[in-house]
Amino acid sequence: MPKLQGFEFWSRTLRGARHVVAPMVDQSELAWRLLSRRHGAQLCYTPMLHAQVFVRDANYRKENLYCDVCPEDRPLIVQFCANDPDVFVQAALLAQDYCDAIDLNLGCPQMIAKRGHYGAFLQEEWDLLQRMIQLAHEKLSVPVTCKIRVFPEIDKTVRYAQMLEKAGCQLLTVHGRTKEQKGPLSGAASWEHIKAVRKAVAIPVFANGNIRSLQDVERCIQDTGVQGVMSAEGNLHNPALFEGRSPAVWELAEEYLDIVQLHPCPLSCVRAHLFKLWHHTLQVHQQLRDELAKVKTLEAIAAVSHALKLRCQEDMSRQEEGAQPAGDLPFFHWICQPYVRPGPREGSKENSGSRSKRALEEEEGNTDGLSKNKQKKQLRNPHKTFDPSLKPKYAKCDQCGNPKGNRCVFNLCRGCCKKRAFKETADCPGHGLLFKTKLEKSLAWKGTQPVRPEPSQVGSGAPGTLSEVIGSALT
Repeated sequence: MPKLQGFEFWSRTLRGARHVVAPMVDQSELAWRLLSRRHGAQLCYTPMLHAQVFVRDANYRKENLYCDVCPEDRPLIVQFCANDPDVFVQAALLAQDYCDAIDLNLGCPQMIAKRGHYGAFLQEEWDLLQRMIQLAHEKLSVPVTCKIRVFPEIDKTVRYAQMLEKAGCQLLTVHGRTKEQKGPLSGAASWEHIKAVRKAVAIPVFANGNIRSLQDVERCIQDTGVQGVMSAEGNLHNPALFEGRSPAVWELAEEYLDIVQLHPCPLSCVRAHLFKLWHHTLQVHQQLRDELAKVKTLEAIAAVSHALKLRCQEDMSRQEEGAQPAGDLPFFHWICQPYVRPGPREGSKENSGSRSKRALEEEEGNTDGLSKNKQKKQLRNPHKTFDPSLKPKYAKCDQCGNPKGNRCVFNLCRGCCKKRAFKETADCPGHGLLFKTKLEKSLAWKGTQPVRPEPSQVGSGAPGTLSEVIGSALT
């Protein structure tokens, strides 16, 4: 059967999907995809998989795709991050029998993507991307798709999309934010960029960004003309978003935990989902937030979720007639609802665009405010302090400025010490580097070995033959 392309692929293979669950690292696993499908999702993506690891590690393939095969989990698109055409295609060939299409991640804006040179940090390398898409289009039996972020300029975004289409991309998902728009700098996604791309290409387009309710989905389709709408954050806080419902949190939490019993996944995924589902309630019942962070088994997580349900039902019973939700919430905290990410503090707006996320956090923070990672570290070690004035002062390496080894004979860090000790054939006991000692032992060992005769002397019977040398060595 010939490979379907473009709109034919979308209408027949993807069944004209309009409601799409985004690829989310450690969040769009099988159990969550099945829950989302039960509540209106028509197409799901796997979490982003690393192409290079997928090629070389059989266990990684098994844990992240092969063991997650489920008849109800279709249509399904597998997403990879990659920066090498051959590696991308090798990984896709190993995955194509388990999905309906292969997606190339060109939208991840995180620092890990920058270090790994993938995701949105490839968006300026058009020649490389053309080669990756063209090769995949030629070699795969399923279509290749792409998920991108926009450039600040609409015309450049349009040319970018057209380049990917020309290379062989059969469906394009456009996240209407730039790669700089993340965390507290996220801001609103630009549907104008998405609309311009939709008008400029002849393949199906999905929109991503600003989706918090079914009304947003319908408005996005109407305003941009896209074929479908993808949700990530909105789906995590309300998996029934595509149904247009906002049920009680425990209803979906219990249903999800039941699915996890049938389709197990890492505990970290389960915990992360419950933190999202119960987000607003956990602001009220902080003690149970700490409990949810500490528990180590699925049963214990279910117990915390049940305790949260009981607390919510108590809050409901004490609720006075005509009471309104606290703060700016559209519903009471026990109802599934969108989470609006807080932006940077209003102030010097003219400089806000150039400030880093770290600078904003420092501006926002106070002496008691710690990042989530630091809070976790302090939970494990209550005596740990993050006050810079209390940190020990380290002497610096004479060459690079990194902390030097306290017992280094050269007053260097380990890296610089290793280079110098190797170059000078010296020892540094402080760093456990013994180049001189090992050389001396090697030379001493070689001095005790019998001398090998020249090949012309072997078997001639002359003095000094191999047999005589061995014999003399043995006697």
